[in-house]
Amino acid sequence: MPGRILVADDESNIVQLLRLYLREAGYEVVAAHDGREALERFRADSPDLVLLDIMMPELGGFEVCQEIRKTSDVPVIMLTARTDDVDKIVGLEMGADDYVTKPFNPREVVARVKANLRRREWDAAAAQSPTERAAVTVGNVSLDPASRVVTVGEKAVRLRQREFDLLEAFLRHPNVVLDRERLLALVWGEDYFGDPRTIDVHVAWLRDKLADASARIETVWGVGYKLVPPDAEPPPRKR
Repeated sequence: MPGRILVADDESNIVQLLRLYLREAGYEVVAAHDGREALERFRADSPDLVLLDIMMPELGGFEVCQEIRKTSDVPVIMLTARTDDVDKIVGLEMGADDYVTKPFNPREVVARVKANLRRREWDAAAAQSPTERAAVTVGNVSLDPASRVVTVGEKAVRLRQREFDLLEAFLRHPNVVLDRERLLALVWGEDYFGDPRTIDVHVAWLRDKLADASARIETVWGVGYKLVPPDAEPPPRKR
């Protein structure tokens, strides 16, 4: 079996449809029909990925995602029936990795499941294997890929997998403007299906965790972001 998937949705027809296609792709499937049951199944069955509907009885998908993120970095793909951006942005802020808008093509869902699990396997392999990438320091921020340790001054800073990889991309390209597409390719991989605005959410988290850093991540409006070292000249004042 390539993995175990938890499908949490209060619509039985959606659960059955996803179960059919996921099993056909070789996955084991466990199901939940409300938020509380989703948490119970998550804790009992240790799934490799969660497909999580936003609107469920007992406990909503956002709340379930928050609870999962307290103990696990397992990939979470949100299912939403709304086409506006609010649910998608909130889902990313809660820690979701991806989202799918209903109605959906079940083959697309399977493709996203495979992509997210493949990235998780790459992350696990990178964490367990020695890396040849050298440590990098900009200002008082140091990052060591071999030990997966980040320090600001003398203080260690705990980062999630994507936050670590995103910071490394910035540190290795100081004073270089990186647009969202390039950052997604560097950190999430070329086959990432999700919303490019996940970059904005992760940058916000990094800024919060690196509040004492002498280097800063600067927004380049309409383009992307760049890491500004502490010795960089300030931008000219507008007259």
